[in-house]
Amino acid sequence: MKHRPTPPISSLVESDRVHRDVYISEDVFEQEQRRFFAATWNFVAHASQIPKAGDYVTLDLAGRPLLVVRQADGSINVFYNRCAHKGSKLYTNESGNAGKVLQCAYHAWSYRLDGKTLGIPLRQEYAESRLSQCKSGQGLTRVGAAEVYRDFVFVRLDEDGVGFKDYFGESLQWLDNMADRSPSGRLEMTGGVIRNTIRCNWKMYLENINDTVHPVSTHESAGKAAKAVWEKQPQKSSMPISVEQMLPFASGYDFFTKMDAEVYPNGHSALAVKLSTHTGYAYPQDYLDALSATHGEAHAMEVLSKAPQNSVLFPSIAVKGAPLVMRVIRPLAVDRMLIEAWSFRAEGAPELLSERAMTYNRLVFSPMSIVAHDDVHLFESVQQGLQSQGNEWVSLHRGTNGQPEQVTQTMPCKGTSELLMRNQFQAWAKYMAEPVQE
Repeated sequence: MKHRPTPPISSLVESDRVHRDVYISEDVFEQEQRRFFAATWNFVAHASQIPKAGDYVTLDLAGRPLLVVRQADGSINVFYNRCAHKGSKLYTNESGNAGKVLQCAYHAWSYRLDGKTLGIPLRQEYAESRLSQCKSGQGLTRVGAAEVYRDFVFVRLDEDGVGFKDYFGESLQWLDNMADRSPSGRLEMTGGVIRNTIRCNWKMYLENINDTVHPVSTHESAGKAAKAVWEKQPQKSSMPISVEQMLPFASGYDFFTKMDAEVYPNGHSALAVKLSTHTGYAYPQDYLDALSATHGEAHAMEVLSKAPQNSVLFPSIAVKGAPLVMRVIRPLAVDRMLIEAWSFRAEGAPELLSERAMTYNRLVFSPMSIVAHDDVHLFESVQQGLQSQGNEWVSLHRGTNGQPEQVTQTMPCKGTSELLMRNQFQAWAKYMAEPVQE
């Protein structure tokens, strides 16, 4: 396809359709890196990954290397992972413990855990220099803002912008819902992270998370296989976790059309709050008793009664409270993304819950799963198909009457409505229009 100028960002998103350039334009992706991901709040780590002072994790967010560090007082700081001297990454391991001092391997400049400069070799040779007036002499640079909510660590790269609670609003209830499945209200990451690199634009994956119409056709073979296996078992057989989790994929349109949804400002959403493929999970009585003793019976039952199919905290995570799993979306290029599947253990809960989480990730999100390969094949097919000539627009018409929609507060809708996707693009266009902070 011949190169052509990218239309202005404001022309790429309409009330019921989006231009293909939001998925395939290198120029648009470059602007997303600078504008969108800097202006929004994104997940970077879970506190359980760094329990001790000096523990750290590293990651890249929108092309910026970050360093998340546990402080001596128990708080968490997030810095750009670059030495103030020459810019070398301080740490290249995915995680570790730095002890009491952060030190660069290049020239041995060192920093306190709070980022303040501690040691500079041959410091006397800087005595008459301007180093103390330069940013290089002022230590590590923190990200614009960081917030820890229920042990989930989020950052906003820009120094100025929307506040954490103003940005997420009612969508934070789904982190509460997941954390409150622990009698102590605490979660910890368990079982490692399953990673899958997909050759598609990151927005395709987020749209699919909120698409209840595709499972009937896309995952038909997986659902039929699970159903055929279970039907051969003797009556009153104990249902294995894998069957419990796979049978819903055999559901037809009649099941998915019964699903409800809620959309929130800034692109967030909860799909299938009252009825989902996770509704009806069984729990041991001693766990129910422990949950009620801590949270009160009414709140405990409310927590377990809500098992959304997917709750999206746009643009970086999607959580499933009932199986205690989370997906993290990591854009890598305009046509490449990394998806991470995380499992959690609910402190004080039976191991059944942890087993359910890890089984679900292996069955549904692993690159070798019998479900994910269906989606991956189609995501990559869409990415290739959008390069073709002809229609330049992608339809988001389902569930709209053609009138503009503005999500300014919690709005209920049908689970099959593409309002959930239109809401994401409203937020994307809004923050793409924000001025770039230098």
